[in-house]
Amino acid sequence: MRIVLLLGLLVSAPLVAQVPNGTTLSGLWQLEKGKVKADGPKTVMIRSDSSASWGKETVRWRLKEGQIMIALGGEWEIYKLKLKGDRLTLSGGDLPDPITLKRVGPATPRPGNVPVPPDPELQPPA
Repeated sequence: MRIVLLLGLLVSAPLVAQVPNGTTLSGLWQLEKGKVKADGPKTVMIRSDSSASWGKETVRWRLKEGQIMIALGGEWEIYKLKLKGDRLTLSGGDLPDPITLKRVGPATPRPGNVPVPPDPELQPPA
């Protein structure tokens, strides 16, 4: 399922994965409210290196003015993003209804043998 994270708001990935209010996006996030497809992720790891992982999937993310963009299948999936403390709400994109994730732990490093996928384009869509 296309999500995540967590999980992208500034055109280039911030080094510390912060949204404009200074709250960090990095961490281990667990689905708290809302529904995802049966095969969709219930837990997502968002890292400050612009990668996010769930299961065996690793994607690239970007932040841009209240949105997170996830590079999946050679294109950007765009979600509205609201981050308040340890609660992350995503809506739009391929989600039929908003979902809320709760931060349940810190981010862990991406394994060295798992590359961050390239951007689908040089510039994410406006």
